Amino acid sequence: MNKYIKLVIAVLLIGIGIYMMFFTRETGWGVVVFLLSAFPIFLFFKNEFILLAFWQIRKQNMAKAVQWLSKIHNYQSVLHRSQYGYFQYLSGLTLAQDNPAKVEPYMKKALEYGLNMKQDRAMATLNLAASAISKGRKQEGQKLLEEARKLDSAGIMTDQIKMMKEQLKMPSMQKHMHNPHMRQRGKFF
Repeated sequence: MNKYIKLVIAVLLIGIGIYMMFFTRETGWGVVVFLLSAFPIFLFFKNEFILLAFWQIRKQNMAKAVQWLSKIHNYQSVLHRSQYGYFQYLSGLTLAQDNPAKVEPYMKKALEYGLNMKQDRAMATLNLAASAISKGRKQEGQKLLEEARKLDSAGIMTDQIKMMKEQLKMPSMQKHMHNPHMRQRGKFF
C-alpha cells in the first residue's frame, strides 16, 4: 500500500471521529475512531512489512522474513525515507546466510540511507568488514572492525569481532598454499 494512502485513511478517521463527537453526540465512539487514526500514522513511519520481517528474523525464520520483504515491490513509494536503510539492511541480513558475497552492496546502501540504532549500524559495519576481509582487503576490514567495535556499545558482537581479528592475523592461504603432490616431482615425471 502506498505510504500516502495511509495518511488519507488517518485523515478520514480523524474527520469521522470529530463528526461523531460533535455532530452526532456519539462521544465515546468518536474518541475510539479518533484514537484509531494513530494506527495508520504509526504505519506511515514504521512499515508493517518491515516490522513483520524484523519479527521473523528475531525468530531466526529467514524464509518468512524474505516473504515479508518481497511484498515491498518499490520501496521508495511504499516506505518513508527513514525506512529505506532498514529495508536494505534486512535484505542484506536475509542474504547473509545463503550468499555472503552479495551482502556488501545492501549494507553499504543501508549505512548510506542511515540506520537509527547503534547496534544495527554495528552489525552492518561488521558485515562490511567480513566482506572486505574475504575479498583480501585487510586494511579496510581492520578499519571497519574498529568502527564496529566502537558502535557496539552493548558488547553483543565482541565475540564475532575477536574472531574476525584472529582471521586478519592468519596469512592468506592463496599465497602460501602449495600442492603437496608437486613438491618432489621433477620436470618430466
